[in-house]
Amino acid sequence: MQPSSLSRPLTQGTLDVLLGRYADMGDPVACEPVSHGLLNRGYRVTTTRGRYFLKHHLDGQAARARIECRHRAAARLGELGLPVVPAVPDAEGRSVVVAADGRCFALHPWIEGGHRHGSELSLTQCAGLGTLLGRVHTRLARAGVPKAPRGAVSADPAATYETIGALLERVRARRRRDSFDELAEHRLTERRALLRHHARERPDAVQDRFYGWVHGDFHPLNLLYAPGGATARVVAILDWDRLGVQPRAEEAVRGAAIFFLRPGGTLDLRRVRAFARAYRGGARAPREELAAAVHRVWWERLNDFWMLRWRYERSDGRVDVQFPAAAALVVWWTAHYEAVRAAFCD
Repeated sequence: MQPSSLSRPLTQGTLDVLLGRYADMGDPVACEPVSHGLLNRGYRVTTTRGRYFLKHHLDGQAARARIECRHRAAARLGELGLPVVPAVPDAEGRSVVVAADGRCFALHPWIEGGHRHGSELSLTQCAGLGTLLGRVHTRLARAGVPKAPRGAVSADPAATYETIGALLERVRARRRRDSFDELAEHRLTERRALLRHHARERPDAVQDRFYGWVHGDFHPLNLLYAPGGATARVVAILDWDRLGVQPRAEEAVRGAAIFFLRPGGTLDLRRVRAFARAYRGGARAPREELAAAVHRVWWERLNDFWMLRWRYERSDGRVDVQFPAAAALVVWWTAHYEAVRAAFCD
């Protein structure tokens, strides 16, 4: 793995300096890394005044203004009744503090709860999840967030062919191949054949009325559920770092494809249907919008190889564990396209 800011520890001195930027924070008692999340770094910090989540924003100091803008948007959503965890302002009223080495951090109250995959949710909870995402989208539209540039050009199959060829060269050139390499080669050649067969199905441009503000990263590790069984509710939506203007229903389709993905690479369409019906009602989204989103996300998955690029171009294997199911889903989704579309739209 290439060296990155993820490998840099949080020293006691850095923690003392960061907490010193806040009023009435008390003295630090403990600081433990949070293990959930492959691509983020955070800490559970206990002080004499309480417990907090300290998030390291990897974008760095140059992104401070953008991060603080998103913190303000999240706080506004909390005022509108959504379960968010606003950042704690420092003594100067800023929501992002900068360490001496330039790293950026934000402090949030610690919320007790747990993460749940879609397979752990009852059908009622699946519907509740869809309703919640619909509320996120409609209330983001009311939150008064400044407008942002938008654009969602669908993947060009010609560029995808080049990516596949380059990745195959890297896979085949490895001196000591393992089972992952064998699977990667198989999926790459398989995907190239699928793409050739479906190349004429590239989506058209998204209609303007289908754009809206979205969370940007709606998946199980960014939701906290209260302790409990089939009636447990979401107590916090986390990580608003990718807040932006996108085709909004695509977030619903992507989220469902993560929440309700089975280990073998298929979707639990019964749960998808409960989620999607509730989302359409909560977001007041027409079936036409969901149908277009299903097609675009399917096309996006057909052309996407980011997990393999991380492994073979960046020597970063953190997401290797996700590849087998994600790659199998593309093949299954293509073979069951109409059933998937019906689950989202009927």
